Amino acid sequence: MSLIGKQRIVIGMYDGFGMDYFNASPLPAFRSMARDGFFKPVSAVFPTVTNANNASICCGAWPKDHGITGNSYFNERTGEADYMESADFIRIPTVIQRAAERGVKSALLTCKVKTIHLLGRGAAIAVAAEAPPPEFVALYGKPADIYSREINYWLWRVAADILRRRRDIGLLYVHTTDYPMHMWAPAAEESKEHMETLDGLLAEARAGAPDAAFLLTADHGMNYKRRCWDLFKACRESGAEVRFALSAEKDRYVKHHRTFGGAAWVWLKSPADEERVAHALLDLKGIEAVLPRRAAAEKFGLMAERIGELAVFGDAETVFGELETPMEELEPSYRSHGSLHESRIPLIIYNSSVPLPPAEAFSANLDLTRHIVQ
Repeated sequence: MSLIGKQRIVIGMYDGFGMDYFNASPLPAFRSMARDGFFKPVSAVFPTVTNANNASICCGAWPKDHGITGNSYFNERTGEADYMESADFIRIPTVIQRAAERGVKSALLTCKVKTIHLLGRGAAIAVAAEAPPPEFVALYGKPADIYSREINYWLWRVAADILRRRRDIGLLYVHTTDYPMHMWAPAAEESKEHMETLDGLLAEARAGAPDAAFLLTADHGMNYKRRCWDLFKACRESGAEVRFALSAEKDRYVKHHRTFGGAAWVWLKSPADEERVAHALLDLKGIEAVLPRRAAAEKFGLMAERIGELAVFGDAETVFGELETPMEELEPSYRSHGSLHESRIPLIIYNSSVPLPPAEAFSANLDLTRHIVQ
């Protein structure tokens, strides 16, 4: 039974909030919601990058259905690569659009402008803290820079105020930035301050909306990485040249991760090259697996037409991107995601007025909303 229209809903998508962050700090609001509601560690969608997971959560569906397979894509017909951040890429309605169909107003609050472009259709309010409307600056002050932890605080202060003042908003979707997770490991003092402040703001939001159901999860975790491969250059150097290679992580927010991520798509010059290229890739240090397109799509619920002819999986220390050389040893502080090693994340449902599916129905972050979009 859907919650939409029966109860106010708050969906919190905490970017980069892996289970290690959940376990590293007291977080009394998160933990009380987990204790008094439903809690389960679940898996992120692969690749563990924001757009693929944000769309999965917002649609309650796998990428094979909604079509978002990463932060970027390569058009095989034109030979051009671009960012995958337009709502035109999404093939099924989001929870925001489903709410609008039922006459329920939604607000989408995000740190990043790209999320407005991707998920904002149907929202009565759509605000990115990166570029807020003047009326929001007048009400709440100017947010901090996109490359800060403080921008997340501004976002949740706005969310808490909307819950207090705008009872006509029946669905609130809040998406933070993972810049703090890229910068600081869970045990760092800066990280603990960030998570504890977000926890306090969550408590404030709950206090201002005791009638609301809170649905909380993340898109991925985060790990230190030691090396980056430019797969196009590495394959060319080994004599197994490819048409194109793309990090699934690549987006506009270069300071976060230098566009490097632990999953990559590779397009071949010829189908006959598949075995030779796969062997060349597997010879590179830090590559765990290489799968053909159809096998990867079937195993991970991906839309085959929007991934490479080969899917490349990095180990916990390896990422892929564009370099001046085939490989680069990364600075010790470098942290990123995208691989299967950033998959473990929390899922919390608190104060739902309708019965939830059994616990075994929740295995991935997209299951957070699957039961409310039916």
